[in-house]
Amino acid sequence: MPNPVLVEVTRGPMVESIHRGAIAVCDASGRLRIAIGDVQHAVFPRSALKPVQAVPLIESGAAERFGLNDEEIALACASHSGEPQHTTRIAAWQERIGCTATDFACGPHRPTHEGTAVAMIKSGERWTPLHNNCSGKHTGFMTLARGLEASVAGYEQVDHPVQRAVAGTLTELAALSGPLPYGIDGCAVPNFAIPLAALARAMAVLADPNGLPPARQAACRRIVAAMMANPELVAGTGRPCTQLMRQTPGIAVKTGAEGVYVAILPSLGLGVALKVDDGAARAAETAIAAVLIALAAVKDEGPAHALAHAPVLNTRNAQVGERRMVKGLFA
Repeated sequence: MPNPVLVEVTRGPMVESIHRGAIAVCDASGRLRIAIGDVQHAVFPRSALKPVQAVPLIESGAAERFGLNDEEIALACASHSGEPQHTTRIAAWQERIGCTATDFACGPHRPTHEGTAVAMIKSGERWTPLHNNCSGKHTGFMTLARGLEASVAGYEQVDHPVQRAVAGTLTELAALSGPLPYGIDGCAVPNFAIPLAALARAMAVLADPNGLPPARQAACRRIVAAMMANPELVAGTGRPCTQLMRQTPGIAVKTGAEGVYVAILPSLGLGVALKVDDGAARAAETAIAAVLIALAAVKDEGPAHALAHAPVLNTRNAQVGERRMVKGLFA
């Protein structure tokens, strides 16, 4: 059975395009509150995994040893836009741990913040791995390597102590067993494939870590608090993650490539994970906003409404259709 249609895109009175996918909403005990589509199918969380990948950084004591503040913890969880507010902080963090841009396993790419990219082009400045949207996560990995007294070189390898710590943490938070299958992410580190329901459970444990040992509980709480306090650092100016977290303080949301989105909802004790089958970011943005509205985690207004009912515009900026969640999915 194919996954159901989650999002439809209209033009005039007709549906022009559709996006299929699956949605899981889970509590920390593993109970599925909402399951739409095949939530047991394994997916690559991509960058939605970053809050979990940051747990060993704090739990190990490395964050405390190197004096990381909450802005840097947020950047460890970020898919940032490459703006100066991101790169200057990460460069200073790198210097503090005795690393440089040559230590990054990730490559450079154009900042996704258009104004920053244009300014760099005009000035003749080249982008570096600092501008990679994952540079905060990688700096967190280097910091963890320093804390473990392991080599920084090779931190991206699946058998490095850093990645073994990440895999172990994910296995435990998601209540899985055995070695996890993995692929190599766009930024060159392993990305572990897990069932969508297990990803939602991991997010629920971050939202409600009361059942965890004290050190891990504290790590989870600090990560979520840092993300909620620094939405612009987790994403960037005008980004959907930033807008949703700014609209409703007390939630954390995180995008991942290829149509993945997660949400951490401490007030409800719930985690959300969704995957759009065709990888369309536009559909994932609409779906996460609609799920948050359905759960009453955000108000049906402002950025959430704008994403859940996104206008389709023509070249004259006139609305000719709408991108929206399929009616009746949450009945």
